Amino acid sequence: MRYYIIVGEASGDLHASHLMAALKSLDAVAEFRFFGGDLMAAVGGTLVKHYRDLAYMGFVPVLLHLRTIFRNMDFCKKDIVSSQPDVVILVDYPGFNLDIAKFVKAKTSIPVFYYISPKIWAWKEYRIKNIKRDVAELFSILPFEVPFYEQKHGYPIHYVGNPTADEVREFSEKYNDTFEVFCSANELRPDRKIIALLAGSRKQEIKDNLPAMLEAATRYTDKYQLVVAGAPSISPDYYEKFIAGKQVSIVYNKTYDLLANAHAALVTSGTATLETALFGVPQVVCYETPIPRVIAFLRRHFIKVRYISLVNLIADRVIVTELVADTFTVDNIAAELGKILDEGKSRNDMLNGYGEVRSRLGDTKAPDNAAAIMLDILNGK
Repeated sequence: MRYYIIVGEASGDLHASHLMAALKSLDAVAEFRFFGGDLMAAVGGTLVKHYRDLAYMGFVPVLLHLRTIFRNMDFCKKDIVSSQPDVVILVDYPGFNLDIAKFVKAKTSIPVFYYISPKIWAWKEYRIKNIKRDVAELFSILPFEVPFYEQKHGYPIHYVGNPTADEVREFSEKYNDTFEVFCSANELRPDRKIIALLAGSRKQEIKDNLPAMLEAATRYTDKYQLVVAGAPSISPDYYEKFIAGKQVSIVYNKTYDLLANAHAALVTSGTATLETALFGVPQVVCYETPIPRVIAFLRRHFIKVRYISLVNLIADRVIVTELVADTFTVDNIAAELGKILDEGKSRNDMLNGYGEVRSRLGDTKAPDNAAAIMLDILNGK
């Protein structure tokens, strides 16, 4: 089979690389062509365009790069038509991928599979009509999406397990560095516990969240050391603008290693909140928004989901504190961080809640399960 896969960010590159490996293990003649990243390239196939050329976030950055975005979309559509894959597999990244799905459905007979559903339950629920029209099969990695799609919208999907849970479990089984070894390898202090700062994988997220995270966490540098998780797609020069002259270290491409050794964390909403929970690291979720009072009003009266973190969404209750919109302040971040640094009720309650999240996710290997279902469908079984 010939597979055309499209991802738009680092997390998609990771998940897609594992899906590719699973497909390859079941399909000896698998050929891959993709918009992706280094992890996908390591599995094999043709890297058409790197996700670094696609990842724009926020109204202004998107507006400034509209010509590039449209040019990439047009190129992708033409490349799909010319390469004639047996299936197009989209991975999250809905702004780009749903447009591609519409084109593929309208202009070709190539089936479209969606691996890792767009989060339309959080916003832009109207996109369900596009998904039902353009996506042949949807593969979900979040258990609460099943009733959303199937019961609310009458669109059957496949829950295949959660790849983040798989990846953390596999990493943890193999990882055996001590705290001292990790600190020595990354020029950190072995005599101080770590507060990890995970400010996102895109420049706009980092710009919006990291300064406040740093200011809040700096209040605890008398007892702890601060370590930023450097995103693979962001250059050191960009981080330097925020960390220069501050008591903070940075490690690149070692987020799992960092979480395996962290005592607590400040985390921007996204997959990182779930990763942090699965590593058993107490966290505060911090997400800066524009016009915070307006966003706060919309959250109370119009936005349909109660939570922004995957941890709370999966548990369907508050396990981690979410500081968003008008609650995103340096003082609030510092206060909530202080509650989970010391051994006590807040920290223990959060750790107990993490066990509930693990249980709800299950232990099915998502990429293996998804690959098997995909091949059965493509082979007409």
